[in-house]
Amino acid sequence: MSAPSAKIPPEERLVNLVVALLATEQGLTKDAVLASVAGYREQGTAGASKDALEKMFERDKENLRALGVPIETIGDWLDPDDLREARYRIPTSEYELPADIDFRPDEIALLNLAAEVWGESSMSDGARGALRKIRALGIAVDAPIVGFAPRINLRDAAFAPMQQAIESARVIAFDYLKPGERAPRRRRIRPLALVDYEARWHVFGWDLDQDAERTFLLSRVMGDAVLTRERFDPAMREGAGARAREGLEQVASRNVALLEVDPGTEAALRLARRALRAEQGIRVPFVDLHVFADELASYGPEVRVVEPDALRDQVVARLIAVRDRHEVAS
Repeated sequence: MSAPSAKIPPEERLVNLVVALLATEQGLTKDAVLASVAGYREQGTAGASKDALEKMFERDKENLRALGVPIETIGDWLDPDDLREARYRIPTSEYELPADIDFRPDEIALLNLAAEVWGESSMSDGARGALRKIRALGIAVDAPIVGFAPRINLRDAAFAPMQQAIESARVIAFDYLKPGERAPRRRRIRPLALVDYEARWHVFGWDLDQDAERTFLLSRVMGDAVLTRERFDPAMREGAGARAREGLEQVASRNVALLEVDPGTEAALRLARRALRAEQGIRVPFVDLHVFADELASYGPEVRVVEPDALRDQVVARLIAVRDRHEVAS
């Protein structure tokens, strides 16, 4: 009796899907994806119905498109509107960097460091098997695929149960600690989308107690997030990722910090990607004052907050706390 296949995490399944759709020029049918891509194949072997797998594939496509991945749908060449045997691919021309982009030495150093993670040894056995199956189907892999499927580590323990709740369309309950509150409060939501914004994961859903859409920062979820038996209409997930991102962008547009940053430092490198130049330093939009204060305080003397006053006060308070702890330890 063979051992059961290891469960592929949702985030790795997305990476494997990108690998497969990048690897072929002519595209893959839905059936080919479900039969060959690690993450879908294991679910099918474990007994998931084809209908469930197809819905998972549709959600994954929506999530990738929300992240800016250009997934192209190709219909029948005689009747392009006939999508019964549609093929899907990611055009490499739209996924590659423009030829005229130049990188500074510090940026190249970071890219070289990141490249070590994406080396050939990082490709999972599932991803290698998927490529072999794609070739076995008679579909040519048009470009060498090296290290497109690393193991992705997530610091937020709530990510996996949130993803599971979204996929199964089930209500999830968790304790959530808001800034300024001493104790967490129990929340129950219909989770509709996970969104990575400002390098932090958020869950967007319908808050059953507030009877409204809400977005929660996963790092503020305390303890275990628990799936309940209560289900909701999966159609509620449609367009949720775009609504969540739009809401976060609106919040960020209303909260802009004016910062002075020492050039050539870690702070300058990390903040530059989301900053706008100003007469005095840079302006950086942010979603959460307390989370942003944590980040700025971590840079120490490399960054100074000009405005808003509330953000500066929070950063100063954190730096004073670090100083006091250090003095006590000494």
